[in-house]
Amino acid sequence: MARDYLECILNARVYDVAVESRLDRAPMLSARLGNAVYLKREDLQSVFSFKLRGAYNKIFHLDPALRAKGVIAASAGNHAQGVALAARRLDVQAVIVMPRTTPPIKVRAVISLGARTLLHGDTYDEAYAHAQELARAEDLSFIHPYDDADVIAGQGTIGMEIARQHPDPIEAIFVPVGGGGLIAGIAAWFKQLRPAVKIIGVEPDDAPSMHEALRKGRRVTLNMVGIFADGVAVRQVGKETFRIARKYVDEVIIVDTDEICAAIKDIYDDTRAMSEPAGALAVAGLKRYVEREGLRDRDLVAINSGANINFDRLRHVAERAELGERAEALLAVTIPEKKGSFRRFCRAIGKRSITEFNYRYSDPTDATIFAGIHLTRGDEERDKIICGLQSKGYPVLDMTDNEMAKLHVRHMVGGSSTSVGDEVVYRFEFPERPGALMEFLTALGETWNISLFHYRNHGAAYGRVLAGIQIPEPDRATFRATLKSIGYPCWEETDNPVYRLFLG
Repeated sequence: MARDYLECILNARVYDVAVESRLDRAPMLSARLGNAVYLKREDLQSVFSFKLRGAYNKIFHLDPALRAKGVIAASAGNHAQGVALAARRLDVQAVIVMPRTTPPIKVRAVISLGARTLLHGDTYDEAYAHAQELARAEDLSFIHPYDDADVIAGQGTIGMEIARQHPDPIEAIFVPVGGGGLIAGIAAWFKQLRPAVKIIGVEPDDAPSMHEALRKGRRVTLNMVGIFADGVAVRQVGKETFRIARKYVDEVIIVDTDEICAAIKDIYDDTRAMSEPAGALAVAGLKRYVEREGLRDRDLVAINSGANINFDRLRHVAERAELGERAEALLAVTIPEKKGSFRRFCRAIGKRSITEFNYRYSDPTDATIFAGIHLTRGDEERDKIICGLQSKGYPVLDMTDNEMAKLHVRHMVGGSSTSVGDEVVYRFEFPERPGALMEFLTALGETWNISLFHYRNHGAAYGRVLAGIQIPEPDRATFRATLKSIGYPCWEETDNPVYRLFLG
């Protein structure tokens, strides 16, 4: 079967719509990591993503009679644009089903390419199910985003190009993984022709579908996936892509949101191009691999898979990039509530830049401040600051890796309340569509009072909410059952020390 993929990749029809993307050395990143880092620039394709390769190859190889009836796809982004462009070039009618939460910029992009666009459901799974129904009802050919041999072969042309562009030894190629079509195609090519090259997948820690499948030796379905790296937010990898990955992929590395944001900044610093979160996954994984293995003087390739990022997400990326680079520490520090305390605290920190300082009077004896401090030497410097403060008698809580602190508390005002009883605190993800909040409040009913609320729009399909709700102890089992019936992803934060310090 692998030999068949070599032939399919060699004969893939992609260059009617795709360009042979550049393999650019990243000089600043290379110097910092002590290795030669190369970026495969799929962000330079006409739809700013590699997805047009597989989509075009699949539609081109359809039986002419099937192609004449039209095609249909389900996607919230890059695959949708790839199918729409391919259909237009081949003069095929295309229907794209997108979740209602899809950002308008992506909907407009698909419409501009001539496809009929239908908005259905709040999630990809709902859009996918509706597309399958329409495919049967209207006798349309469904173009799968990853679990299809022609799609895999189309994406595999990226591996063929890398092999031609870089004939010298390559230590490893890092590939973002969603459903697995991209890594399956690249692995099928390289492991037959240059088997010494490691093929390493990279997934976000809140959508590790391939990592878990390889670990368990079977495909798994995740209960839910995070949506920051929406281009790879897949609950289950493909059957065929898993078969290939199980045979040829060396490992899958997991990275977090902060590391992804730092990688977006790394790519920008070297190219002045802004990658989408999924597009920067490979660089984030490459950096973690280099640190773990202590690599020096090797040639490493990262697939920059796409640049379809909403402009309003850049604020969030910029905030988290410093944390991903370990260039900012977030600390909760207790200082005496008296004149001169802040000056003495700054003196204890030394000649370092304070990036943030949040404080609200709540106690006549002690003050708890939320402090952001710029770091130049990462965790080593952070540990030194914390030890220095503690040696001077300051109680310190390190919040650098606390998601509630990073996502909500640093942006909130008002401080603690002494008059709110029976408060429980949850983080929620809400679909970004009109009426979602009202539906949530209606489902809660008028039984319980909302005592705290913070929402931020990050330009993604889902918004993040922190809510405090007054629930007497006897009602909490009923409340948890109500949350389960509503179905929004949620995490209880009542015992989070950051809540206790700043909001409780």
